[in-house]
Amino acid sequence: MFIKVQAVPPHSAGGGNPAFFSWCRRLLAAVFAWAAVSAAGESPSPARQGELLALLRQDCGSCHGLTLRGGLGPPLLPSALSGKDPQGLAAAILHGRPGTAMPPWSRFLSEDEAAWLAHRLLEGVPDER
Repeated sequence: MFIKVQAVPPHSAGGGNPAFFSWCRRLLAAVFAWAAVSAAGESPSPARQGELLALLRQDCGSCHGLTLRGGLGPPLLPSALSGKDPQGLAAAILHGRPGTAMPPWSRFLSEDEAAWLAHRLLEGVPDER
């Protein structure tokens, strides 16, 4: 399928109708706004969410306890994290905590994935079933 692209003088498109140009500008602004919202804060795919929950239970659980009730690291239960800033939690996940055993996970996680994990921790991680 070929699409023929033809140069159109700026004022001849839409018959030179100012309302048409205004409508085009609003449409483009809406498309760009939608793209910006879509690019920021995307939730991981369902498959990736499963991988992230497995990582949380196994890798985080190796220090924070397999039930996330604490171990080498502090508990990661909603009651223990109550009042914590989700962005601060995501930053701790991504960059670790200098001077502690908490490693950075930025090699394995995107910012959106760390934010998703932080919100799961604040809401409570569902039981594995």
